Amino acid sequence: MVVIHVKRSEEHQFLYETTVEADVSACVRDLCEIQNTRLRIQRLKLEGEELAKHGVAKHPDRQSLDEFQEDFGYGKVEKNEHYNVDPTGRRTGNRCDPKVAETLLKTLADAEAAISKNQVANKVYLTKKALLEKVDEIRGAVMICYPMGLPEWDNVRAALEDNEDLAGTQWATEYLDPETSQLWWAGKQFLAGKKLKDHVGRNEKTKIVGKLQKKGGGAPQREPIVDSDTQKAMLSYYHKKQEEQKKLVEDDEDDYTNSAWANPKALKSHFSGVGGTLRFR
Repeated sequence: MVVIHVKRSEEHQFLYETTVEADVSACVRDLCEIQNTRLRIQRLKLEGEELAKHGVAKHPDRQSLDEFQEDFGYGKVEKNEHYNVDPTGRRTGNRCDPKVAETLLKTLADAEAAISKNQVANKVYLTKKALLEKVDEIRGAVMICYPMGLPEWDNVRAALEDNEDLAGTQWATEYLDPETSQLWWAGKQFLAGKKLKDHVGRNEKTKIVGKLQKKGGGAPQREPIVDSDTQKAMLSYYHKKQEEQKKLVEDDEDDYTNSAWANPKALKSHFSGVGGTLRFR
C-alpha cells in the first residue's frame, strides 16, 4: 500500500493509505474531505466545551445581553440550578448537569485525540468513515446532555449537521474544495486523469510527504532540511559554544601561571617532599 503523509502545517498532518492504482482526482477528493472533517471536529471540540460549560447558544439578536434585558420575543432566560454565566454573552448559562457534561467532554477529548498529529507517530491511518464515527459519537453525547435538542443557531448543531456558515472566519481560509484542490509532492503537481503510479511509480511499498493546495496556490514551500526540534537543539549547542569561546577570550594571558605544571619550583618541592597535598592522620 502507498502511504501519503499529508502535511498542511506542523499541526495539520495525517497519514493516508491507498494504492498505486488509485485515481488522482478520487485520492485528492478523499484527502480534502478527511482534512475538512478534521477541522470540523476541531470546531466541535471548541464549541462543545462551551456548550458543556455555559449551555445552549442565545439567539443572535440577544447575544451579549444579560437575562434582565428585553427578550425581543424569544423569551427571557430563567436560571436553572446549574447556571454558569457565559462571560462572552453568547450562551444562556443554563448548562446541563456537570456530571452528565463529563460524558460530552470525554467524547470531545477522544475525538480530538483521533485527529491529533500524534497519530502520525503512532502510524494510524485516517479515513473519512472513522472521523464521521467520531462526529456521531459527539452527536450522541450532545443528545444525552440536551435531550430537548439545540436551537438552530447553535454552532454545535450546525457543525453536527455539517451546515456551518464559515464566511468571514479563519476556518473559511482553511477549507479545501475537494473538486479543485491539488496534491503536490517533490515539487510536482499530481495531474487529474492520471493514476498515482504515474507520479510515484509502481512500488506499493512507497511513502511520500504530500501537500494539499488550493487551486492557483502554486507549488507549496519545501520542507526544511531539519525539523524544528533538531534546529532548536543545534541553536542551543552553538550558543553554548559561543559563550565558552567568549569566556576563554576574556581570560588573562598569564592565567596558566596558576597551574601546577608552570611552577618553576615544582621539581625542588617534589624531591624535598613538600610538594603535592599534605595529609594528616
